[in-house]
Amino acid sequence: MKTSDFDYHLPPELIAQTPIEPRDQSRLMVLSRADGSIEHRHFFEIVELLHQGDVLVFNDSRVIPARLIGHKEGSEGKVELLLLRRLSPGLWETLARPGRRVNVGTRIEIAADGLWGEVLERGDGAIRVVHFSDEAVLERVGRVPLPPYIHLPLEDPERYQTVYSRVKGSVAAPTAGLHFTPELLQHLEEKGVQFAFVTLHVGLDTFSPVRVADPMDHPMHKEYGELRDSVSQQLNEAKAEGRRIICVGTTTVRVLEQGAIKGRGIEAFQGWTDLLILPGHHFHTLDGLITNFHLPRSTLLMLVAAFAGQGFIKQAYEEAIHLGYRFYSFGDAMLVL
Repeated sequence: MKTSDFDYHLPPELIAQTPIEPRDQSRLMVLSRADGSIEHRHFFEIVELLHQGDVLVFNDSRVIPARLIGHKEGSEGKVELLLLRRLSPGLWETLARPGRRVNVGTRIEIAADGLWGEVLERGDGAIRVVHFSDEAVLERVGRVPLPPYIHLPLEDPERYQTVYSRVKGSVAAPTAGLHFTPELLQHLEEKGVQFAFVTLHVGLDTFSPVRVADPMDHPMHKEYGELRDSVSQQLNEAKAEGRRIICVGTTTVRVLEQGAIKGRGIEAFQGWTDLLILPGHHFHTLDGLITNFHLPRSTLLMLVAAFAGQGFIKQAYEEAIHLGYRFYSFGDAMLVL
């Protein structure tokens, strides 16, 4: 297996720059692992595809206003900081741009009301550990970050949040969940579909393509996750009763597989995970996956290929491109059963 096995060419015009309205009007490609068929639907039709007793597992992480714009003290040199991980009160691991200008001891003035940050440590590449003078101000002056391939401004920042987000901590949205509306969730609930919520704060690896030839050598950065006791009980009951567990997004898959890593069912956990899921991985938890169309050479694409089959996903992506599906964060969705 090579990283180049997960490469493909995407016409730039297929990168979705704005979200579909309403959310659930996006297209939905349905893949059947049982017979290798591909079906084309719309996302709101997912109600017809799920069964009473199925458990949909959502990531309830909420995107924080993690993008900060400032300048080096005593100069006009612009510096952008992306908050990645909170290490302790006021202390954050950040991604600095341009990194070459930001060294240990650099003081960055961020807001007119006196907020500043000081670089305490230098990490790999553009990673910097920064202490901020007033953490409470960060949320007020920060902006919700959008992926670098989205070039149009977002009129409503809430459109880059899922409707069920509640736990602050991500620097990018768990985008598979962006297709759900309150009305669609109500229809699913009325059908008897159960909901479960876990948390994984999306971090640096979303912005890090696999640059090594062998994806096994890719250094996954740690992301904070929680799988609560009540949720583990709910999921283990579903497995015991033969009901399907369907993950909404690759982040949710990683939480559940982390919880099942000891092979004793799905266990509750709270902490950091750097689980890398590649083809050949034996899945312990899920029976279905809702996901978007992902970047070439990304760990997200590799995870989907691990679940659906590498050849099947290659075929599906080729068909999606041919039919003009919209790709990436604001794009269309895929349901793998």
